[in-house]
Amino acid sequence: MQAAAAAAGLQSYPPATLYLVATPIGNLADLSLRAAHVLSLVDAVACEDTRVSAGLLRHLGLHRPLMSLHQHNEHEAAAQVVQRLQQGERIAYISDAGTPAISDPGAVLVQAVQAAGLRVMPLPGASSAVAALSAAGDARAQGFRLVGFLPTKAQERRSSIQALGGADFSQILFEAPHRIAGLLDLLAELLPEQTVTVCRELTKQFETIHTGLAADLPAWLAADAQRERGEFVLVLHAAAPAESAQGLADEPRRVLTCLVAELPLKQAVALAVQITGLPRNALYEAALEMKQQA
Repeated sequence: MQAAAAAAGLQSYPPATLYLVATPIGNLADLSLRAAHVLSLVDAVACEDTRVSAGLLRHLGLHRPLMSLHQHNEHEAAAQVVQRLQQGERIAYISDAGTPAISDPGAVLVQAVQAAGLRVMPLPGASSAVAALSAAGDARAQGFRLVGFLPTKAQERRSSIQALGGADFSQILFEAPHRIAGLLDLLAELLPEQTVTVCRELTKQFETIHTGLAADLPAWLAADAQRERGEFVLVLHAAAPAESAQGLADEPRRVLTCLVAELPLKQAVALAVQITGLPRNALYEAALEMKQQA
């Protein structure tokens, strides 16, 4: 804690302030020195799960009163936090992993604290969404969108996935291990030409990052039983700009026309990519257009 105090202690940490503290998503070494210093200063720590947070504080050698604040009691617990802040206390809020209020509880608490005219100070740090986005390398993307967990009901899930296709920005999804196979099957069925980066167990010992076409992901997952374990973050890459058959240059159009006439669509597109070097999504759209006009 001496190193944390030396690195972060020069900044002012006023009373009557809520400190939103990002915690590690797997690797404890990712906790910032500033976060450790603030956790040593606060009067209490509000947290998503007191058992998880108690373990983190023990790791830091800290003992702080814990307040339970999760998605089922956030409104009531937020009122208690506001009351204590009004008495001049410093309160930290941490979720089980990552940055509070990013697909985790915390937004209701922040809203209540701000409505009471009290200060909120964020301490940035680990975020599975940002980590996955940086590892995806989606250079074509025009921004990104955090989608989070998709609906679990079958028809709503299908409709949500269909709505994700064709975006010109990255889209970040979360998924639990017991649903990952079903999600990849649906992506392969509904968005087969979609490029997807699958991140498993980010920052942990068995971290896995794999990028491929959605059509190929079920086979990739099935090739190793270990790949279904852990928490998942998926990045759907931005789609290539649509290019009609009329928009293709003469030679690529001739090649694609011949292949589509003789081969199944996916095989024709795959060969056209190898021959012409053009983006797969553009050729796929053009091939679909040719099939419809045939």
